[in-house]
Amino acid sequence: MGLERVWIRTLSDGLLRADQVIGLTAHATPSIPGKAPRWLLDATVSLPAGSGTTSGWDIGILHRTIIQTSAEPVEGPELLARLLARLDVPGTAGIIEPVAARSAGDAGAVRFDFHSFTEDQETATGTGDPAQ
Repeated sequence: MGLERVWIRTLSDGLLRADQVIGLTAHATPSIPGKAPRWLLDATVSLPAGSGTTSGWDIGILHRTIIQTSAEPVEGPELLARLLARLDVPGTAGIIEPVAARSAGDAGAVRFDFHSFTEDQETATGTGDPAQ
């Protein structure tokens, strides 16, 4: 698989390795008095998470929030899935950065920018320096 060197920046959990993602979903948070609901675009990870209570242990699916928007991120999961499919090539390495629209008219619009490690590697070795 070509995604073991591709990482996705999450909202609050740092970086998530792309080859660990098995699902992408968008859902609204519950409405709370005085606070509007938010939309979350989540990645489902390929390992279970557990939590315990006094009545026992519960195993569930582990989700990581990638981006949060004020309106539904229409096509957000599909856009990220398409990007992951295009990047699933041996030798691809870098970070996917989610970006939410800033204008109120595009409140749910998201995009995913890919920052390749190849450019970093060329600069570190001197091959990317135009002065050489």
